[in-house]
Amino acid sequence: MAVPTVRASFAGVAFQVKLSDGEHEWLGDVPAGLGGGDTGPTPHQLLLSALGACTSITVAMYAQRKGMPLESVDVDLSVLREQAGQTEIGRDIHLAGTLTDEQRTRLLEIANACPIHKVLGGEILITSKLVG
Repeated sequence: MAVPTVRASFAGVAFQVKLSDGEHEWLGDVPAGLGGGDTGPTPHQLLLSALGACTSITVAMYAQRKGMPLESVDVDLSVLREQAGQTEIGRDIHLAGTLTDEQRTRLLEIANACPIHKVLGGEILITSKLVG
């Protein structure tokens, strides 16, 4: 798996940033009440969406591989508490389908093993440098 690289470029429109991974482009912004244009999700929403996407995809792939009757996965995420050095994210996972209690329990274990959950649950070190 390739190391993900995303470029964020200030777009010259309030606080809007253009994000690109070389193949896809999307926007980030802040609400108008904070001086932005509200043209895209906030950085917090982008972070939560990464966890939600990873959770849904990981659970769906596992269920498909195991032949489980999973019809859909919905993930609701929110920042419950944020303070210096510690953030609590709430993640409510809704599974649809005629799953047994054992299958539901296993799918929760799989959700907790999604790659983004592992990244966010571990120690994160960010190395920053100015280039150019």
